[in-house]
Amino acid sequence: MAEDLHIGRGSKEEQYLSLIPQIKGLVNGETDLVANLANIAAALKEQFDFFWVGFYLVKAEELVLGPFQGPVACTRIRKGRGVCGTSWDQANTIIVPDVEKFPGHIACSSISKSEIVVPLIKDNAVWAVLDVDSDHYNSFDETDARFLEQIVALIS
Repeated sequence: MAEDLHIGRGSKEEQYLSLIPQIKGLVNGETDLVANLANIAAALKEQFDFFWVGFYLVKAEELVLGPFQGPVACTRIRKGRGVCGTSWDQANTIIVPDVEKFPGHIACSSISKSEIVVPLIKDNAVWAVLDVDSDHYNSFDETDARFLEQIVALIS
């Protein structure tokens, strides 16, 4: 596939439905993890203009910053800390409508207002998380959860 992204329009669901086949085309046959994570982050950022999109990789007892799109970010997050560390610990997708109301939220940027974190799971273990932040409250819902889980499944 050419590395051009066709930006879909319409409802959130229609945009995801347009984007997923394009992401499949980007990762199909590519064995380099960093390349795949980088392209997925870029595709999501470009399609939805999210404030921040990126991956944290499990390394020993921490999440370590991986490929991302957006402003500089926290580099290391302990298990159980913040939204990312909690998603890792619980092995569940977490939707946060207002990050200031999430217990233990780690403020990498004061501009971030809402967040969704999706764990990447292989052999019943979380090996990374996808973190998406918005500069608006209540940006994420079950539609995002469903489609982002499908996207991360492409590389899990």
